[in-house]
Amino acid sequence: MIGSRSSIAFAVTAIGACVVLTPSRAPAQWWRAAPADFEECADQAEKAKSKEDKTAALAECNAKYAGRRKVGGGYTYYDFMQDRTFDLAGPNPTPEEQKKIDEQYTAYLEKERRNTIAAAFTAKQQQSQQPRQPQQLQQVALKTETEKVPVPVASPLKRMRAANCVKGSFSCDWPRLSEGINDLKKLFNSSPAPTKAKRS
Repeated sequence: MIGSRSSIAFAVTAIGACVVLTPSRAPAQWWRAAPADFEECADQAEKAKSKEDKTAALAECNAKYAGRRKVGGGYTYYDFMQDRTFDLAGPNPTPEEQKKIDEQYTAYLEKERRNTIAAAFTAKQQQSQQPRQPQQLQQVALKTETEKVPVPVASPLKRMRAANCVKGSFSCDWPRLSEGINDLKKLFNSSPAPTKAKRS
């Protein structure tokens, strides 16, 4: 029994020695203090051997720490969704600070929604006013065109007949009466321009 105890002790000692003397492949970071904030983490990442390791370590630092050191002390967090910064007490927001950031983001979204609705309403009003503008432009164009067109003048033959006509005679009054009848025909026979039916 004594021999078996000593052999068991020897075996345990041998196994323990093998475990202690076997080189570990795991990184030996367990005895180093963890970085306190992003800046310390970034300093450690800069000491990485390869560029890929540095990039991976910096990405890990970004994931671990939201805040960045301020010059006067404390930390600040930049929220790119709101394009603004928030002051923090530590390198990461506390639950109360995170709640405040979330509330501000909700208010920001509501403000953006209201601005979008107001912009759409304004655009709709401008669109409803646009059809009037071409009509106004057309009326202005017609006014300028009518000002340019000379007023028709009676032909010299008509003027000569009018000068030689005796009022009350049929031959003198007939052309004026005929023109008046033609004007009345034009007035009563002219059909209004077809209007487009509005779609509902």
